[in-house]
Amino acid sequence: MSHTEFSPAEQAILQCILMARRDVRGNRFCPDPIAERDVNTILQAAAWAPSVGFSQPWEFVLITDKATRSQVAASFAAENARAQHLFADEKQRHYQQLKLEGILDAPLNIAVFYKPSAQPVLGQTSMVEPGEYSVVCAVQNMWLMARALNIGMGWVSILDPLKVKEILRAPAQLKLVAYLCLGYVNEFLDQPELEILQWEQRKPLETVVHRETFSD
Repeated sequence: MSHTEFSPAEQAILQCILMARRDVRGNRFCPDPIAERDVNTILQAAAWAPSVGFSQPWEFVLITDKATRSQVAASFAAENARAQHLFADEKQRHYQQLKLEGILDAPLNIAVFYKPSAQPVLGQTSMVEPGEYSVVCAVQNMWLMARALNIGMGWVSILDPLKVKEILRAPAQLKLVAYLCLGYVNEFLDQPELEILQWEQRKPLETVVHRETFSD
């Protein structure tokens, strides 16, 4: 594999997967359980992610129990009710209509944690954040592999991370980075749902790319 070169057709497939990846909401999930081989494929993709100092600082909790998911959903409901008041006027009315999670709708939830090392980590001695960024890389690998398997995935960030840690009995040193909902879906949208709903619009690439330095 170290000398593998990919053909233009294979490059196009990767580009297609990247463009087709979606953050899936609860109203898209089907209740059917995900095949165990597919779950393992998604987790293996996470384990192939780059990590600072090859530290692999991730841990995963797979959650199917409805009682556990209901507790997490209650945390979402509390945080969501608080969050909607941060938006004003039309945005707030729009926010109230959004379906922002699939905790109970998706058959599988995965909590992804960052586990800091007790020893110095190569590449993490000046900036501590790359450890958590490494976990985010693992999440992105999961997202792309899930989409390649035609499995939907949504990232729920409107949660109290300490409450989720308590529910899952996570060790004190672990930090919740992502709470994911996975399942087969009834539809993959052609565009991101928030773009379709005009919550935000995609930024043109040229507006975020700078050369050499930021201009005045």
